[in-house]
Amino acid sequence: MKQWRNLVAACTAITVFGFAIGMTYPLLSLLLEADGVSTNMIGVNAAMVPIGILLFSPILPVLVKRFGSRNVAITAALCTALLLLAYKMFDSLEAWFIIRLLQGMSVSTLFVLSEAWIVCYADDQHRGKIVAIYGSVSSASFAAGPALLGWIGIQGWLPFVIGTVVIMLGVVPLTMIKDDTAAQVKETAASGIVSFVPKAPVILAAVVVFAVFDAATLSLFPVYGLRTGLDLTTATLFLTALIAGNIVLQLPIGWLADRYSKRLVLGACALTTVLLSAILPLVMATLWKWPVVTVLGAAGYGIYTVALADLGDRFSGQELITGSSTFAVMWGIGALFGSVMGGWSMAWLGPHGLPLFFALAYAILVGGLITRAIVSKK
Repeated sequence: MKQWRNLVAACTAITVFGFAIGMTYPLLSLLLEADGVSTNMIGVNAAMVPIGILLFSPILPVLVKRFGSRNVAITAALCTALLLLAYKMFDSLEAWFIIRLLQGMSVSTLFVLSEAWIVCYADDQHRGKIVAIYGSVSSASFAAGPALLGWIGIQGWLPFVIGTVVIMLGVVPLTMIKDDTAAQVKETAASGIVSFVPKAPVILAAVVVFAVFDAATLSLFPVYGLRTGLDLTTATLFLTALIAGNIVLQLPIGWLADRYSKRLVLGACALTTVLLSAILPLVMATLWKWPVVTVLGAAGYGIYTVALADLGDRFSGQELITGSSTFAVMWGIGALFGSVMGGWSMAWLGPHGLPLFFALAYAILVGGLITRAIVSKK
């Protein structure tokens, strides 16, 4: 009973957090675009979030040990709510660099702990499906954020106030968590994360590539839509359609991960992302862009579902918390690279440089998976 209560509470909390954060990324990018800020600078500004994640993730296991995961998560949620209001209170590009850095620290805490609860309390037989449901629920909340922007617009206090109120509501399910993580976790320094990397290089590489895709799409996909001729409403819905693919198709991906080799499912998702990213520039002027971007979202985000399920299969207790923190560090590295290189790709190659950059990143992952499989057979 405790397991299901924790699973439901974690999913509920991440739903409301995902809505607010999913709205914040495109909101800030579109506001900067409206102010005439270059795609290079938009990408660099968005990169402050993964930098915050990289700085804070090694400290998280120590805080969990001392204060408990539930208390740490509630504190992080309250900080995230205040930071959302700070964007409007200190409305300048320079201030946003600092606020986004702090937001990266608080947001990473929420997602690391929620995902640790999910994989810890899901039983082995159904872990892939449970993680997929979690991914679908969180993606639905992310998709709702950009969709709301298309309705209420991006100007004024309203989007920031709505995001803050929603995050405050997310604190309620956090109080329902039966927190026994602190008893399972020893104080773990940054060296614990470094030592974890050789234990799971393939799934960590998948997290890096996923983060490239995740950060670049959240921060630059609406801008990509505008630069390719879509109006503001359609451009925000374009990001929603990308995330909607993750909502609808993650459960089948999770089912496949439970039934077949996770490496095989991982490779299939990566290869599909390569092909659809290369096709997207060719269909942007047609209605085919909608099904292409929907399946692209499912495949691109799907590799994280498989990687997270694999983490839960292989690790528990202290190693699970350390693994979740390592996932956050890998996400930070990939997101930092994705936000900056995504903006540069659009500056160098025009708007379609963004999906071509995705194709290259996932092609490298496919190559790595093939190489790993060949080496393992020898």
